[in-house]
Amino acid sequence: MLIVRDLHSSYGAIAALKGVSFEVPRGSVVALVGANGAGKSTALNTISGLLRPDSGSIRFEDHDITGWRADRVTSLGLVQVPEGRQVLGGLTVEENLRLGAYTRNDSEIDGDLAEIYLRFDILKKRRIQLAELLSGGEQQMLALGRALMSRPKLLMLDEPSLGLAPLIVQEVFRIIGELKERTTILLVEQNARKALQLADYAYVMEGGRVAQEGPASQLQGDSRIVEAYLGRKR
Repeated sequence: MLIVRDLHSSYGAIAALKGVSFEVPRGSVVALVGANGAGKSTALNTISGLLRPDSGSIRFEDHDITGWRADRVTSLGLVQVPEGRQVLGGLTVEENLRLGAYTRNDSEIDGDLAEIYLRFDILKKRRIQLAELLSGGEQQMLALGRALMSRPKLLMLDEPSLGLAPLIVQEVFRIIGELKERTTILLVEQNARKALQLADYAYVMEGGRVAQEGPASQLQGDSRIVEAYLGRKR
Protein backbone atom coordinates (compact mmCIF):
# COMPACT_ATOMS: atom_id res chain seq x y z
CA MET A 1 0.00 0.00 0.00
CA LEU A 2 2.88 2.32 0.88
CA ILE A 3 6.39 1.88 -0.51
CA VAL A 4 9.24 4.13 0.62
CA ARG A 5 12.56 3.77 -1.21
CA ASP A 6 15.96 5.30 -0.37
CA LEU A 7 14.40 8.36 1.26
CA HIS A 8 16.67 11.25 2.22
CA SER A 9 15.39 14.30 4.11
CA SER A 10 17.13 17.08 5.97
CA TYR A 11 16.56 20.16 8.10
CA GLY A 12 18.91 22.68 6.52
CA ALA A 13 22.39 21.21 6.71
CA ILE A 14 21.34 18.46 9.11
CA ALA A 15 20.58 15.12 7.42
CA ALA A 16 17.66 13.46 9.23
CA LEU A 17 16.93 10.54 6.88
CA LYS A 18 19.82 8.80 5.14
CA GLY A 19 18.38 6.33 2.67
CA VAL A 20 15.36 4.92 4.50
CA SER A 21 13.32 2.18 2.81
CA PHE A 22 10.26 0.33 4.11
CA GLU A 23 6.85 -0.95 3.08
CA VAL A 24 3.37 -1.01 4.63
CA PRO A 25 1.14 -3.80 3.28
CA ARG A 26 -2.60 -3.22 3.14
CA GLY A 27 -4.44 -4.34 6.28
CA SER A 28 -1.33 -4.42 8.47
CA VAL A 29 0.14 -2.49 11.37
CA VAL A 30 3.76 -1.52 10.74
CA ALA A 31 5.82 0.14 13.47
CA LEU A 32 8.87 2.40 13.27
CA VAL A 33 10.73 2.19 16.58
CA GLY A 34 13.98 3.62 17.87
CA ALA A 35 15.47 6.22 20.15
CA ASN A 36 14.80 9.96 20.04
CA GLY A 37 16.41 11.51 16.98
CA ALA A 38 16.42 8.28 15.00
CA GLY A 39 14.33 9.84 12.22
CA LYS A 40 10.96 8.22 12.91
CA SER A 41 8.85 11.39 12.95
CA THR A 42 10.84 12.85 10.08
CA ALA A 43 9.87 9.83 8.00
CA LEU A 44 6.16 10.43 8.68
CA ASN A 45 6.43 14.16 8.04
CA THR A 46 8.14 13.52 4.72
CA ILE A 47 5.54 10.98 3.64
CA SER A 48 2.65 13.25 4.59
CA GLY A 49 4.07 16.24 2.73
CA LEU A 50 5.02 18.36 5.73
CA LEU A 51 8.70 18.05 4.79
CA ARG A 52 9.99 17.89 1.25
CA PRO A 53 12.45 15.03 0.61
CA ASP A 54 15.91 15.62 -0.79
CA SER A 55 15.77 12.40 -2.81
CA GLY A 56 14.16 8.97 -2.91
CA SER A 57 10.61 7.96 -3.69
CA ILE A 58 7.27 7.52 -1.92
CA ARG A 59 4.50 5.51 -3.55
CA PHE A 60 0.99 5.22 -2.11
CA GLU A 61 -1.26 2.75 -3.92
CA ASP A 62 -1.00 3.74 -7.61
CA HIS A 63 0.41 7.22 -6.99
CA ASP A 64 3.96 8.49 -6.81
CA ILE A 65 3.47 11.11 -4.08
CA THR A 66 7.10 12.11 -3.68
CA GLY A 67 7.20 15.82 -2.83
CA TRP A 68 3.41 16.27 -2.86
CA ARG A 69 1.85 18.95 -0.66
CA ALA A 70 0.20 17.75 2.52
CA ASP A 71 -3.36 18.57 1.35
CA ARG A 72 -2.92 16.46 -1.81
CA VAL A 73 -1.54 13.55 0.22
CA THR A 74 -4.47 13.73 2.66
CA SER A 75 -6.98 13.76 -0.20
CA LEU A 76 -5.75 10.29 -1.20
CA GLY A 77 -6.60 8.88 2.24
CA LEU A 78 -3.10 8.98 3.75
CA VAL A 79 -3.68 10.77 7.05
CA GLN A 80 -1.30 11.65 9.88
CA VAL A 81 -2.09 12.13 13.56
CA PRO A 82 0.80 14.44 14.51
CA GLU A 83 3.05 14.23 17.52
CA GLY A 84 1.71 16.39 20.34
CA ARG A 85 -1.87 16.05 19.02
CA GLN A 86 -2.02 19.65 17.68
CA VAL A 87 -5.76 20.11 18.12
CA LEU A 88 -7.17 23.55 17.39
CA GLY A 89 -7.59 24.82 20.92
CA GLY A 90 -9.83 27.79 20.11
CA LEU A 91 -12.44 25.59 18.43
CA THR A 92 -14.87 23.20 20.08
CA VAL A 93 -14.46 19.44 20.06
CA GLU A 94 -17.13 19.07 17.39
CA GLU A 95 -15.63 21.81 15.23
CA ASN A 96 -12.29 20.00 15.36
CA LEU A 97 -13.95 16.74 14.35
CA ARG A 98 -15.81 18.29 11.45
CA LEU A 99 -12.60 19.87 10.18
CA GLY A 100 -11.27 16.33 9.87
CA ALA A 101 -13.76 15.82 7.04
CA TYR A 102 -12.77 18.96 5.13
CA THR A 103 -11.58 16.96 2.09
CA ARG A 104 -14.92 15.13 1.84
CA ASN A 105 -18.04 16.13 -0.03
CA ASP A 106 -20.60 13.47 0.75
CA SER A 107 -23.77 12.94 2.75
CA GLU A 108 -22.31 10.60 5.38
CA ILE A 109 -20.32 13.05 7.48
CA ASP A 110 -22.99 13.35 10.18
CA GLY A 111 -23.21 9.56 10.38
CA ASP A 112 -19.45 9.28 10.80
CA LEU A 113 -19.56 11.94 13.50
CA ALA A 114 -22.18 9.91 15.37
CA GLU A 115 -19.92 6.85 15.08
CA ILE A 116 -16.99 8.82 16.51
CA TYR A 117 -19.15 9.79 19.47
CA LEU A 118 -20.06 6.14 20.01
CA ARG A 119 -16.40 5.12 19.96
CA PHE A 120 -15.18 8.07 22.08
CA ASP A 121 -17.89 8.73 24.65
CA ILE A 122 -15.79 11.40 26.35
CA LEU A 123 -15.80 13.47 23.15
CA LYS A 124 -19.59 13.37 23.03
CA LYS A 125 -19.70 14.68 26.58
CA ARG A 126 -17.26 17.45 25.68
CA ARG A 127 -18.61 18.23 22.21
CA ILE A 128 -19.23 21.96 22.86
CA GLN A 129 -16.14 22.44 25.01
CA LEU A 130 -13.06 24.21 23.65
CA ALA A 131 -10.35 21.73 22.69
CA GLU A 132 -7.72 23.64 24.67
CA LEU A 133 -9.58 22.78 27.88
CA LEU A 134 -9.32 19.02 27.36
CA SER A 135 -6.81 16.87 29.20
CA GLY A 136 -3.88 15.40 27.28
CA GLY A 137 -5.61 12.05 26.96
CA GLU A 138 -8.83 13.66 25.78
CA GLN A 139 -6.91 15.68 23.19
CA GLN A 140 -5.33 12.47 21.90
CA MET A 141 -8.79 10.94 21.52
CA LEU A 142 -9.85 14.08 19.66
CA ALA A 143 -6.83 13.89 17.35
CA LEU A 144 -7.66 10.26 16.56
CA GLY A 145 -11.32 11.07 16.00
CA ARG A 146 -10.46 14.01 13.76
CA ALA A 147 -8.27 11.75 11.60
CA LEU A 148 -10.97 9.09 11.37
CA MET A 149 -13.45 11.68 10.10
CA SER A 150 -11.41 11.84 6.91
CA ARG A 151 -11.99 8.09 6.33
CA PRO A 152 -8.29 7.27 6.04
CA LYS A 153 -7.03 4.37 3.99
CA LEU A 154 -3.74 4.50 5.87
CA LEU A 155 -3.47 6.10 9.29
CA MET A 156 -0.06 7.35 10.41
CA LEU A 157 0.24 7.77 14.18
CA ASP A 158 3.16 9.80 15.51
CA GLU A 159 3.96 9.07 19.17
CA PRO A 160 0.33 8.61 20.32
CA SER A 161 1.37 7.84 23.91
CA LEU A 162 3.70 10.82 24.31
CA GLY A 163 3.21 12.66 27.60
CA LEU A 164 0.23 10.61 28.73
CA ALA A 165 -0.32 8.93 32.09
CA PRO A 166 0.11 5.12 32.12
CA LEU A 167 -3.60 4.40 32.42
CA ILE A 168 -4.37 6.69 29.49
CA VAL A 169 -1.61 5.03 27.46
CA GLN A 170 -3.33 1.69 28.01
CA GLU A 171 -6.61 3.16 26.75
CA VAL A 172 -4.99 4.75 23.69
CA PHE A 173 -3.38 1.47 22.67
CA ARG A 174 -6.65 -0.37 23.25
CA ILE A 175 -8.33 1.99 20.80
CA ILE A 176 -5.50 1.62 18.27
CA GLY A 177 -5.92 -2.14 18.58
CA GLU A 178 -9.57 -1.75 17.62
CA LEU A 179 -8.70 0.55 14.71
CA LYS A 180 -6.35 -2.03 13.18
CA GLU A 181 -9.42 -4.09 12.31
CA ARG A 182 -10.65 -1.36 9.96
CA THR A 183 -7.64 0.50 8.58
CA THR A 184 -3.96 0.11 7.76
CA ILE A 185 -1.67 1.74 10.32
CA LEU A 186 1.88 3.06 10.29
CA LEU A 187 2.86 3.62 13.92
CA VAL A 188 5.77 5.68 15.21
CA GLU A 189 6.20 5.09 18.91
CA GLN A 190 9.09 5.51 21.34
CA ASN A 191 7.42 2.99 23.66
CA ALA A 192 8.83 0.15 21.57
CA ARG A 193 7.43 -2.59 23.79
CA LYS A 194 3.86 -1.39 23.28
CA ALA A 195 4.41 -0.82 19.56
CA LEU A 196 5.79 -4.31 18.97
CA GLN A 197 2.94 -5.90 20.92
CA LEU A 198 0.50 -4.24 18.52
CA ALA A 199 2.37 -4.36 15.22
CA ASP A 200 2.64 -7.09 12.61
CA TYR A 201 6.02 -5.94 11.31
CA ALA A 202 8.55 -3.38 12.52
CA TYR A 203 11.57 -1.40 11.42
CA VAL A 204 14.18 -0.32 13.96
CA MET A 205 15.60 3.10 13.08
CA GLU A 206 18.93 4.45 14.23
CA GLY A 207 20.74 7.58 13.08
CA GLY A 208 18.36 8.24 10.19
CA ARG A 209 18.65 4.71 8.81
CA VAL A 210 16.83 1.39 9.16
CA ALA A 211 19.14 -0.69 11.37
CA GLN A 212 16.98 -3.80 11.56
CA GLU A 213 13.59 -5.11 10.50
CA GLY A 214 11.40 -8.14 10.93
CA PRO A 215 8.11 -9.50 12.25
CA ALA A 216 7.26 -7.65 15.46
CA SER A 217 7.03 -10.89 17.45
CA GLN A 218 10.55 -11.80 16.31
CA LEU A 219 12.02 -8.44 17.27
CA GLN A 220 10.41 -8.71 20.71
CA GLY A 221 12.40 -11.88 21.25
CA ASP A 222 15.72 -10.37 20.12
CA SER A 223 17.83 -9.70 23.21
CA ARG A 224 19.74 -6.87 21.49
CA ILE A 225 16.50 -5.06 20.61
CA VAL A 226 15.12 -5.64 24.09
CA GLU A 227 18.21 -4.18 25.70
CA ALA A 228 18.62 -1.22 23.34
CA TYR A 229 15.01 -0.13 22.88
CA LEU A 230 12.66 -1.94 25.24
CA GLY A 231 14.58 -1.77 28.49
CA ARG A 232 15.78 -4.66 30.61
CA LYS A 233 13.12 -6.64 32.43
CA ARG A 234 13.37 -6.30 36.19
